[in-house]
Amino acid sequence: MRNEEEIRDQYEFLKEELDDEEMRHEGVRQMFTYYRRAIGWVLEEEHM
Repeated sequence: MRNEEEIRDQYEFLKEELDDEEMRHEGVRQMFTYYRRAIGWVLEEEHM
């Protein structure tokens, strides 16, 4: 299992990638949005 720092680093990377102007294809944007949401849920559950 990855530690929290690795998960946070990946989350920040995905946020930057999703906000990049090059990420215009809607399917890719949607995939990253779902992935970001899933990572956020994991981080929330671990801190409850």
